[in-house]
Amino acid sequence: MRRGYRFELLYLPGLTDVVRAEVAEVLPGVRLAAVPGREDSLAGGTVRDVAGELRRLRTVVAAFQVLTFPVPRPRSLLSGEYLPHIAEAIRAVPGPRSLRIEAAGRDSTVLRTLAGQLAQATGLPHDPEDGECVLRLRRTPDAAGSDGWDVLVRLSPRPLSARPWRVRGHPAAANATVAAALVRLTGPRPGDRVANLMCGSGTLLIERLLAGPAAVAVGVDSDPDAVAAAEANAAAAGLRGRTRWCTGDVEGDGWLDGGPFDVLLADPPWGDKAGRHDRNEDLHAGLLSRAADAAAPGARLAVLTHEVKIMNRCIVRFRGSWERVSETRVYHKGHHPRIYVLRRCDGTGAERAR
Repeated sequence: MRRGYRFELLYLPGLTDVVRAEVAEVLPGVRLAAVPGREDSLAGGTVRDVAGELRRLRTVVAAFQVLTFPVPRPRSLLSGEYLPHIAEAIRAVPGPRSLRIEAAGRDSTVLRTLAGQLAQATGLPHDPEDGECVLRLRRTPDAAGSDGWDVLVRLSPRPLSARPWRVRGHPAAANATVAAALVRLTGPRPGDRVANLMCGSGTLLIERLLAGPAAVAVGVDSDPDAVAAAEANAAAAGLRGRTRWCTGDVEGDGWLDGGPFDVLLADPPWGDKAGRHDRNEDLHAGLLSRAADAAAPGARLAVLTHEVKIMNRCIVRFRGSWERVSETRVYHKGHHPRIYVLRRCDGTGAERAR
């Protein structure tokens, strides 16, 4: 086995560049490489004592320690030579109450025996469905035809995408890692005045404030239950008093205090879990129009939407107000939403409040 600490990051396909940028910031000097055959994973080289930093990453779904064993088949992992190394990696995970194996053939006699022996060695019961310490088994991707098996041990009891601050849900809540990626794509700055239009349960604005301070942070939604959920989630994230939540339509003026805004964020309904598809053309057009009214010159607008054709038409329609900076396609549970980042381009946004 190689010495040192190797890791692998699992993320949503489409976010490779964003993940690389975050790792370069959090772990400067650490090299990442693509995992052969995967478009949702990056491998880190041999490093030491980075588990805490890996658990800080916000754009990845999960982080794993990678153990590579020169064995021809999983049965060999039962050896007293290798089992203690796997148990040691499990014991390094903070706070799991159980373990499970995710692998093809996990119900086989060999993998059930492996799970049982690891349970005995670590004191963690084997829960094949809901075990919190997750182990993945696979052939070593870079084995180049030679024998080798990897055991990947997740470094956290829950996926990193399962935010502890999400105490109140919402049917159409954005995936938190996608929200974190969207925030990074806006280039957050401490002096930003930020508004989250159609904020729902607050995912975008909460991720923005967890990424760094802002001068002003306002969220607005017409659904009072969504606003109540946003308030509860923000409090759980330790952001009480740093956000102002408004109940009302974005066409109203109640949320404009504190503007004009340097950054505007939006996750409009896609028409599946919330909203109606037949109204989404008007909804997206109204969003771009109202955002332009509230934007400072040069402001950034980030929109997460599955309505790609509608959004592209609206960008053309409002090309005098907004110019496209970037477009990032994400693959998530059968959906292919895109993150659009636009810039206020004509300098006619609302005058900054004095």
